[in-house]
Amino acid sequence: MVQFNLLLFAFLAFFILRSLTQILLSRLNIAHLRRSGGSIPDVFQDAIDPEKLKKISAYTADSSRFGILSTLASQAFTLLLLLSGLLPWLVHHLHRPGWGMIPSGLAFFASLGVLTNLFQIPFDLYDTFVIENRYGFNTKTFRVWVMDLLKSLALSALLGGFLLWLLLSLISGSGKFWWVGAWMLVGAFELLLLWLYPVILAPLFNKFEPLADTELVRRIAKLMERAGLKARGIFQMDASKRSRHTNAYFTGLGKSKRIVLFDTLLQSHTADEIEAVLAHEIGHWKKKHILKQLLVMELLSLIAFYVVAQLLNWPLLYRTFGFSEPVSYVGLLLIGALFSPLGYFVQPLGSVFSRKFEREADDYALGLIPSGEPLIQAFKRLAADNLANLTPHPLYAWFYYSHPPLVERILRLKKAT
Repeated sequence: MVQFNLLLFAFLAFFILRSLTQILLSRLNIAHLRRSGGSIPDVFQDAIDPEKLKKISAYTADSSRFGILSTLASQAFTLLLLLSGLLPWLVHHLHRPGWGMIPSGLAFFASLGVLTNLFQIPFDLYDTFVIENRYGFNTKTFRVWVMDLLKSLALSALLGGFLLWLLLSLISGSGKFWWVGAWMLVGAFELLLLWLYPVILAPLFNKFEPLADTELVRRIAKLMERAGLKARGIFQMDASKRSRHTNAYFTGLGKSKRIVLFDTLLQSHTADEIEAVLAHEIGHWKKKHILKQLLVMELLSLIAFYVVAQLLNWPLLYRTFGFSEPVSYVGLLLIGALFSPLGYFVQPLGSVFSRKFEREADDYALGLIPSGEPLIQAFKRLAADNLANLTPHPLYAWFYYSHPPLVERILRLKKAT
């Protein structure tokens, strides 16, 4: 039975504070949209008409309301799992004669994974087939949606299960410094996934073909040459199989590094704009943003594993949530749940650094392409194609946005060119 104590009250206070902050920021953003979203910003006068602006406002409001609803529902579901006594009941019924910590832990997380995914399915269906459908983005059939779900579950089970098995093995057999080995293991696993993603994992969901436009291939190759970079290939992805959203990205590590262009981007953007977008992405590589992010994440991961190691056998942690004694694999879940609300309030710090990186990549792109105008036009077209909110509330943007708001970003580019 759950024990009412200072730890539980502190957890609930931060949990509720997080939910209230999310609601407040969402309402502020929608209210700001109603006040400021009725007029087209000056820099978008040539790219957005009143009808498109109306659609942007409606999409932003609908997706924001549904987003906060699904987020709060997910958090309520988590709270129910923690406070209902289900977790002790589950551990008790999963215990079998001869089972050690590792099989029990794998069964425990598998059971919770099934419950969580079943809970999330209606929200994902509504988002895909109602919200995205309503605004003309969804092209995914129900069959494709089901296949994506099954593939995702299979990958999560195989990769997540394998990593969890290794992690639990370290906890049970490596003494009090297990967390050092666990940190190294997780870091190596992340690097492996980064290397495998473009060549093995991503092709399970999408078709990747060498870019057919030979002139565009030539231009991109010259762009890469000017930047002193090489990629194994330039690919187009059949993104239109699932959505009309547009994008382009660099992916991979070492020899698996490649450039990927959505076919939707190729259909809606000029060659100059595509070249400008890729120049921005090259800026991230040249400024070593990915390496910097990896180093920060690894440092935070090391600290996190140390904290977990200190708390994993803390009796109060288990008594608070209805357990009579420490159970290591349960402790991993409980510690993660305890720190999740705190992590939310650290999020703006990551957003600040991410926006700084985006500005640096923009600046690098301006030095790589003949003119900044194609990059400006690309951002305008991306905003129109993806129905991006042109007037976010400043506090909302500061808290959540990994990229500078588009109006601010374009004005900065105009000033620099």
